[in-house]
Amino acid sequence: MLLWLSDWLAHYFHGFRVFQYLTLRAILSVLTSFILSLVLGAPMIRRLSRYKIGQVVRTDGPQSHLCKAGTPTMGGALILISVTLTTLLWTDLSNGYVWLVLGVMLTFGAIGWVDDYRKMIRKNSRGLSAKWKLFWQSIFALIAAVTMYHYATLPAETALVIPFFKHLVLPLGVFSIAMTYLVVVGSSNAVNLTDGLDGLAILPIVLVGGALGIFAYVTGNYAFAHYLTVPFIPGTGELVVFCAALMGAGLGFLWFNTYPAQVFMGDVGSLGLGGALGALAVLVHQELVFFVMGGVFVLEAVSVILQVASFKMTGKRIFRMAPIHHHFELKGWPEPRIIVRFWIMTVMLVLIGLATLKLR
Repeated sequence: MLLWLSDWLAHYFHGFRVFQYLTLRAILSVLTSFILSLVLGAPMIRRLSRYKIGQVVRTDGPQSHLCKAGTPTMGGALILISVTLTTLLWTDLSNGYVWLVLGVMLTFGAIGWVDDYRKMIRKNSRGLSAKWKLFWQSIFALIAAVTMYHYATLPAETALVIPFFKHLVLPLGVFSIAMTYLVVVGSSNAVNLTDGLDGLAILPIVLVGGALGIFAYVTGNYAFAHYLTVPFIPGTGELVVFCAALMGAGLGFLWFNTYPAQVFMGDVGSLGLGGALGALAVLVHQELVFFVMGGVFVLEAVSVILQVASFKMTGKRIFRMAPIHHHFELKGWPEPRIIVRFWIMTVMLVLIGLATLKLR
């Protein structure tokens, strides 16, 4: 929106051409979404408290969580609103990639909103059944996947890039639809499982989102893409502004979500942001690198899968409780220690992921 305005003003004042630079708009995007989160955060928390939209704590979970009952939840809506408004302000609205990622984020966020709403109204920590949650995730993920495939014009847009190799690319063709589906749905659910402690999920979301923004910038710039031997996909550079908005909004939310949390993200945030990260990874063709950078999300999801499989096959549990952050809680680790150590792991994994740009 503001980009169009700056284009018009540039005909009269050449200084407005500076807003054509992605780097400047990315910086402004971070600042805008961060300020929006801070400004909207406190009133939203007060309103959630007034309407008693508070967390319902599972009775079979760690006892230390019982004191969190009643803490305002659905705060993830704050992130989605800030990201959406900032993206509309600072991106090129004619860019289809931006609309696609926004669509994934908002539709998956809508699924989470329904889940949170049922928890609040029925006072049931289970919320929307897993069957229906997966059904709607599948519908929206398939719509996104088919859209990406339909509008793909370059062979690289339907290929799987293998990290650490310069020219090893696997053409997937129509099977790229299945890949997109698995990445988007898997990412959404993995982030949702990670969101169990104060601030545990949001900083990894910010870090991974920022790293994907770097990949988007490189992928959308012919000179950098050629130099680093990554696929050049025109238009993906505009996703940098979206990633920057996600970072700013996430940091603004962390202001209120840090231990002890004043507000929880809820499924509206975790499902929406997880889906957006998955869509970003597919669009910049770094699905395997995303698997590495989001290692904390993967660890949480795998711990649940192993726990369920072990219990069904042997009747025994591998962990004291899944996801794995609850296992460490029950072992006596203080909550802040778990959170910060998972953050540190994410920093290291993101650096490994970024190293693949050069180590080829």
